[in-house]
Amino acid sequence: MLENRVAIVTGAARGIGNGIARQLSKEGYAIAVFDILDEQKVNENLDAIRENGQPVMYFRGDITNSDDRKAFVGKVMNDFGRIDVLVNNAGVAPKVRMDILETTEESIDFVLGINLKGTFFFTQLVANVMIKEIEDIPGIRPKIVNISSMSAYTSSTSRGEYCISKAGISMITTLFADRLAEYGINVYEVRPGIIYTDMTSVVKDKYDKLIGEGLTPIKRWGYPEDIANAVSVFCSDKLNFSTGEVINVDGGFHIRRL
Repeated sequence: MLENRVAIVTGAARGIGNGIARQLSKEGYAIAVFDILDEQKVNENLDAIRENGQPVMYFRGDITNSDDRKAFVGKVMNDFGRIDVLVNNAGVAPKVRMDILETTEESIDFVLGINLKGTFFFTQLVANVMIKEIEDIPGIRPKIVNISSMSAYTSSTSRGEYCISKAGISMITTLFADRLAEYGINVYEVRPGIIYTDMTSVVKDKYDKLIGEGLTPIKRWGYPEDIANAVSVFCSDKLNFSTGEVINVDGGFHIRRL
């Protein structure tokens, strides 16, 4: 078993998940990445995690596939021997934005299958491992952090399936926080706002204008590092009497203003 604490970060081959993995590796965590992308195509991003000198495992798999989920967790436990943190970050947007009066069942199945169903059953699997390891590893205090979105409460009628999936992530946070509290496993949620990544770079001009006009009180883009810092706080043991808590990392977008 590793002496390092171990963090699983789903969808950490790029973007927000990669930023989270990099931050946690700086803090001494061994990192286990679960992502669907070809490892060779994201080696540069993985090397950025490895630069911190901690063990890094990459597993290519599909979070919607039960066999892949079980194989990944089995490999983590075989190679690292423990799971201290689960960060549920993996998620997708609709392939095509459609008005909710036209949204297809295929798009609903695609987005909710990954963002909601996959996350639920992966959390269930890891939570059961965490419960067992509490009995076996003295002093371990596992934590789960879910990455949702301001779309959990913000209507976007051209991508309703995404909003529904993120609202569902918020309820996953509440449910598992409730159920796992008796074991000392705290569950948290980070809600990103407008975050600059490769995926959002194509709408940079649009959001530059909106942010400049005051869409968010803090007039700048968010970055993966902002999300990573919030995850770091939840993992720090400084909030051990809190569970089910949410940090909005959105430049103040959630504030109702006149």
